[in-house]
Amino acid sequence: MKIKVVDNPPADPREFDLPEGFNEGHIEDVVEIFNTPLIGHYNWDYTDADTRIKKLYELGKKLNWDGSIDLDWSKAIKKGQAPVKAELLARMEGPLAALPEEERLEYLWHDQAWGLSQFLHGEQGALLVASQLVSCAPTYQAKLYAASQTFDEARHVEVFARYIKQVSGVEYPINKNLKSLIDKILSDPRWDLKFIGMQIIIEGLALAAFQTTKETSNCALLRQLVHYVIRDEARHVTFGVNYLEDFLKTLTEEEVEDRAMFAYEACVVMRDRIINTELPARWFNISEEEVRAMVVNDESQDMFTNLLFSRVMPNLKRIGLLTDKVMPLYEKLNLTSYMDSEDEFEIEWAELNKPLETSSEIDQQSEKELAAHTAQGLF
Repeated sequence: MKIKVVDNPPADPREFDLPEGFNEGHIEDVVEIFNTPLIGHYNWDYTDADTRIKKLYELGKKLNWDGSIDLDWSKAIKKGQAPVKAELLARMEGPLAALPEEERLEYLWHDQAWGLSQFLHGEQGALLVASQLVSCAPTYQAKLYAASQTFDEARHVEVFARYIKQVSGVEYPINKNLKSLIDKILSDPRWDLKFIGMQIIIEGLALAAFQTTKETSNCALLRQLVHYVIRDEARHVTFGVNYLEDFLKTLTEEEVEDRAMFAYEACVVMRDRIINTELPARWFNISEEEVRAMVVNDESQDMFTNLLFSRVMPNLKRIGLLTDKVMPLYEKLNLTSYMDSEDEFEIEWAELNKPLETSSEIDQQSEKELAAHTAQGLF
């Protein structure tokens, strides 16, 4: 075992072109240490006090899946194929459309690898936070559910890491904004802020990002992979909303405002995280500021960004964190119109309880969803 301790995450992409004869003896784990004033809770009441949380826990056990068995890895696309669907390629504009076909294809592969790398790093963050919640959560049922979520997140890390290594062939470093938010969540001693940051903000936005990948990817394996992850994450967000809705009612007004500001600041960070400025800046030899200006002023990107927040804003409203003090801040981000969106939180137990779909069923579903979002001008 070789362990290398570093002060910061890697800064450069890592390619997986392993030499002949490579074995586990060549592996060096690169780790970054973080410290946290973790405050844990024993719980001496083992009764099933919260039936909603218990139901989610039982669903998690029932719908467990194995990435090595339940995913068809033979359906991975090859490097000569486009990673996004043909109808999206046909509508490309701007500098990317002007590239020669071979160079454009290479860029698209790197762009997808960057996005999948952020999924991977985010899932590791979720794994670490969920493991903290096992100790931090005060109630028996929450501890059990957090333990089951920890296993879910481990599975997500496993499958994204395998896909990046075997299919994408390159892994990009964690986005600095995503890293700073995960650091803040991990190092805060208050367990409910960990719930807000991870269960509501990061995983809520991730649900929409995963959905977009499912609809636009040209790879049947990746569509199936992210669909199964979506099924898990939907339970995680439902858990967070249910638990926080009751708990936040017990806090003082000052404590609620503190959490409301934390949620707003997390939304700002995640809004920046979903803009990939690093890769275009490298590829087209322009500054990240120039890329950001291009993206921010693009109408379709603005619609897409706001679509992501339609998953988050209704949940923040439901748990009571859209207070009068923070509402003007959200108005400046043009996000308040989504707090009453059609995605407003409802527990759809029948949907959560459905058996895992087959790859062909997922493909049919993604085609319908893409057609609907295309009609709305989102792609």
